[in-house]
Amino acid sequence: MSDGEGKTEYFFNTSTKMVEKGRQSSWEHLMGPYDSPEEAENAMEIAKKRSQAWDDDDKSWGGDED
Repeated sequence: MSDGEGKTEYFFNTSTKMVEKGRQSSWEHLMGPYDSPEEAENAMEIAKKRSQAWDDDDKSWGGDED
């Protein structure tokens, strides 16, 4: 499936742990969209890295360097 502009989107389903081409499931279980199945497959790792970066940024912004 595409995003309306002809570009195929891929999602990671957190319930089934499977990559989906287009929105096939409820948004409650989807991470994405991603540009490729490989990116969607790594959704949990991508989210973990982004979360850690945000946590680090919050600590430095708040002056908490622990």
